[in-house]
Amino acid sequence: MPLPFHPAGDDPVPAAVRGFARAHPGLVELREDPIHLVARDRHPDRRVGLVSGGGSGHEPLHAGFLGRGMLDAVAPGPVFTSPHNKAVLVASRAAAGPDGVVHVVKNYTGDRINFGIAAERLRMEGIEVRRVLVDDDLATDGLDTATGRRGTGATVVVEKLLGAAADRGTGLDELAALGTEVAGASRSLAVASRAQTSARTGEPAFALDGQLDYGVGIHGERARRSVDRPTTEDLVERMLDEVVAGLPAGPGQVVLVVNGMGGTALLELYVLAELAAAGLERRGLEQVGLLVGTFVPALDMAGFSLTLTRMRPDWLPLWTAPARTAAFPRTQEDHR
Repeated sequence: MPLPFHPAGDDPVPAAVRGFARAHPGLVELREDPIHLVARDRHPDRRVGLVSGGGSGHEPLHAGFLGRGMLDAVAPGPVFTSPHNKAVLVASRAAAGPDGVVHVVKNYTGDRINFGIAAERLRMEGIEVRRVLVDDDLATDGLDTATGRRGTGATVVVEKLLGAAADRGTGLDELAALGTEVAGASRSLAVASRAQTSARTGEPAFALDGQLDYGVGIHGERARRSVDRPTTEDLVERMLDEVVAGLPAGPGQVVLVVNGMGGTALLELYVLAELAAAGLERRGLEQVGLLVGTFVPALDMAGFSLTLTRMRPDWLPLWTAPARTAAFPRTQEDHR
C-alpha cells in the first residue's frame, strides 16, 4: 500500500488543523500555541461552554462538531494521542460561559489525565468545571478490563444532545447529569477487515489473513478475538444481539449510528444501515434517529461500528434541534 499523503516530518496534525480552519472560516477560529479551535457562532442563551478533544486520526471528531448546537472549543492531540493539558486549558478558557464549562471526555487514560489536570487548573482560576465521561464500547466491557469501556461512537450522540441542551440555557450540573445519562444509555461495537495504514511503512498496522477483528478500537487496538467472516447479514445480526443486550433497560426508542472506520465506502454503510434498521424493528425497537457516515474513524481502517442510544422522550427534541457545524448532518428540527 502507498504511504499516506502527509507533509514532510512526523506530525500531520498542525497542517491538517490549519487546513480544516481554512476550509470552514465561518464556523471555526484557529488559535495556536498551543493549537486549539473555537466555534465562531454561539447561541446567546448558552451559559455553559462545551469542550472536547482527543487524539487526531478520528476526523471529523471532534472539530467537525464545532458550532452552534454542539461544541464551543476543541483541543486536538497528535494522532491517536491525547491533547496536552495546556491545550485543554486554553480551549476551556475560551469556551467557558458565565456558569462554567463541561468537558466531554472519551474513556482513555491519557484523555482522563490531561482533561483532569486542566480541570484542576480551571477551578484554581475560578472557572467551574464538570466532566462527562463517554464509555460505550462493549468490546472492553468486563471485570478483567482495568479501565472499563472505551469511549467511541456514542461521543457524537452525547455532544449533539448536550449542545442542544446548552443552547436552551441549561445549567452546569444539569448538563453534566444529562451527558452522564446519555453516555450510560449508549453502547457500541466495531469490527474491521483491514487495519489502518502505518504512516511509517505504508502497510496495514496488523494482518488479519481474511478474518474480521471483532471488537476493534478506534485507535487501531486489536480486538480480543478474530473471527471467520460471516455474511454481512449474519454479522449485523450478531452485533445487534450484543449491543441491544448491552443497553440498560428503558423505553423502546433508540438512535442508531452506523459509523465507518475510515476505509469503508458510503455504499457499504448504507447497506449496513438498512440491515441494522430492519434488525431493530424485528427486535421491537423504534429507530427515532439515524446517522450514517464516517464520524469516528481510525484513520483508514476498513470496518464499521454500530452505536445504539436508548432515548428518553424528552431527549428527542434535543436530537432534532438545529446544529450548524462542519460535519453533523442534521440542521432542521423536522429531520430525523
